[in-house]
Amino acid sequence: MSKLKAIREQKNLTQEELSEKSKISVRTIQRIESGTEPKGHTLRALAQALEIQEIVLQDTVVISEISEVKTESKEEDKALENINYSFIKIINLSSLLFVILPPLNILVPLLLMFKMKQRNSLARQIISVQIVWTVMAPIVFMLWIFLKMGPESTLIIMILIVLSNIFIILRNASEIDRHKKLYLRLNFSMI
Repeated sequence: MSKLKAIREQKNLTQEELSEKSKISVRTIQRIESGTEPKGHTLRALAQALEIQEIVLQDTVVISEISEVKTESKEEDKALENINYSFIKIINLSSLLFVILPPLNILVPLLLMFKMKQRNSLARQIISVQIVWTVMAPIVFMLWIFLKMGPESTLIIMILIVLSNIFIILRNASEIDRHKKLYLRLNFSMI
């Protein structure tokens, strides 16, 4: 098995997900996994997307560097082991309690992330999704008001906005249970 494939599978990424994250084509990833050695921009982009050092993906590793890489990969494994999916689920569901009080739907999960020592990309993505929702909800509401659709429709749009966040939170919670990842996530982190 190629180094790239082993690391990609360890991080629970498909070739398509790695392609999106690294901005490298799926075909290039397939070639590397088949034995082609990554170089230059491709090597840097893949290493950055996988959050590892470039040397880990290279075939020409000096023996002294192997021990350093093993030490770093053990640290990466420990970081992956530190993800407590029960805590991640609690952090995600904590937003549900404050879905009508938008600043708290960000603040409470953020506090829980630090309190439960879950400072990982999954927890950061949960909070980033809530930040984007909190910014977008008033924009959508204001646009609706400017359309002057009537007072009845204003109540309906408010309910739909709240229900959209409830859907996002519950859908992500079920995906955390099933696949240990988020269903709705961003390609970037806001924290």
